[in-house]
Amino acid sequence: MKIIADTHTHTIASTHAYATITEMVTEAARLGLYALAITDHGPSMPGAPQIWYFHNLGAVPSTFMGVRVLKGVEANIADFDGSLDLSEYALSKLEWVVASIHDVTLDQSKTQVSFESCTELYLNAAKNPYINVIGHCGTPAYKFDYERVLPELGANGKLIEINDSAFKNNKSNVPNCIEIAKICKRRSIPIIVNTDAHFTTQLGRFDGTIKMLEEIGFPEELVVNSSVERFEKCLSERGIALRDNNN
Repeated sequence: MKIIADTHTHTIASTHAYATITEMVTEAARLGLYALAITDHGPSMPGAPQIWYFHNLGAVPSTFMGVRVLKGVEANIADFDGSLDLSEYALSKLEWVVASIHDVTLDQSKTQVSFESCTELYLNAAKNPYINVIGHCGTPAYKFDYERVLPELGANGKLIEINDSAFKNNKSNVPNCIEIAKICKRRSIPIIVNTDAHFTTQLGRFDGTIKMLEEIGFPEELVVNSSVERFEKCLSERGIALRDNNN
């Protein structure tokens, strides 16, 4: 299986990542990737860029060094209502929104973390029209009812991310990632494979996820970034411009 786009990546704007946009695009071009999404953390993450960074992402060319550069965010799911830490106006100006839970940005003052509360959180997130991808949802601390929620996410056009960093850095997530992938296979729910790269040497390296998907016989046609044709169809269905091959 070949992955042609990496749509969850970070730059120095997130301050705990270590490459510029230009460096990330240069590496994506070297690897022959069709597309790259720049998804720095939403503003509630400590050290994250603030709102004007996201408002001005239009300054970045849509096609740069032959790579389609999607301007986006890894928005933090802020509470158990599934709210995000960017306004609807800001989200509407971006092309690609990954929504993820992080310990330091989830408000747990009113609702305790539980299987039930996390299930409701993701069911609420499924209704958000701005979300494209549900990021690294295999985290054990926030496990939810996969059988109930994953079909709802899929029905609402949310791509389920299998994040390759689980296989490199967060191995406690791997059993849940496998369970999620098996349910998506059985229920024909589309997924997307990403790296969550925080430096150029992580970008476009999907080995752990690809190995797991091949071991469980996951259908390649359900991996939206496994071919240019599938990924362009994904973009078109969401009203996102394709790559301008003249640039």
